[in-house]
Amino acid sequence: FEDLSDIKVLFVGAGEMIELCATHFAAKNPKAIAIANRTLERGEKLALRFGGEVMRLSDLPDRLHEFDAVVSCTASSLPIIGLGAVERALKKRRHRPIFMVDLAVPRDIEPEVKALGDVYLYTVDDLASVVQTAQAHRQAAVAQAEAIIDAGVQSFLHWMELRNPVPGALGGVVPLIQQLNAQTDEWRAAEIARAKKLLAKGEDVDAVLEALSRGLAQKMLHGTMAELRAGDAESRALTAQTVSRLFLRSQSKNSL
Repeated sequence: FEDLSDIKVLFVGAGEMIELCATHFAAKNPKAIAIANRTLERGEKLALRFGGEVMRLSDLPDRLHEFDAVVSCTASSLPIIGLGAVERALKKRRHRPIFMVDLAVPRDIEPEVKALGDVYLYTVDDLASVVQTAQAHRQAAVAQAEAIIDAGVQSFLHWMELRNPVPGALGGVVPLIQQLNAQTDEWRAAEIARAKKLLAKGEDVDAVLEALSRGLAQKMLHGTMAELRAGDAESRALTAQTVSRLFLRSQSKNSL
């Protein structure tokens, strides 16, 4: 659900997992929240925290039809939401769909419920598959980011090698190229580390790659920009000529 303002959510259980789920759902401002638990005391604490109501597990068969989404995670050794209870709930709802998530092991919701046409039931196995897919996607994105940076760095260094260096600068051409390699490797590592953190948080891949490329470009150009703003008018003009010769592609030549 993108908009929970008209959604009534039922949480079955009152353990740590349900508390985490309820925290997430409550932040989306659902129409109503209810906690069903074997002991009312624990359920009341969660219900009070999230502004919801509390009920006993024994009330589930008579109240299930009231809720659009059900998240269950108890320590029960047997299912507590059966096929018959869900069928009756759907009938009372005139077959308006119910979204159900079973996070319990063993399961709280009978597996046969998944076959009902108006129920969207997801289990731990389904969620594990989603997580694995997301992780694979993030790993592919990291590899893509690394490839982009490597290509950019190598292109930049190759381009610098083809320019005429200042004689004697930093002890000669080879030491200068070595220092450039070391500097760009440092930039690369920093940007990759930042991209991995963002991807691990679930940030949009395209946005992360865009930020990565911008960050690398800013690092490469920072020193040059600082030099262009430093010194007197004559030194700035000389720096501008050098930067123009080194960095700006000629309109009459193909880019390298």
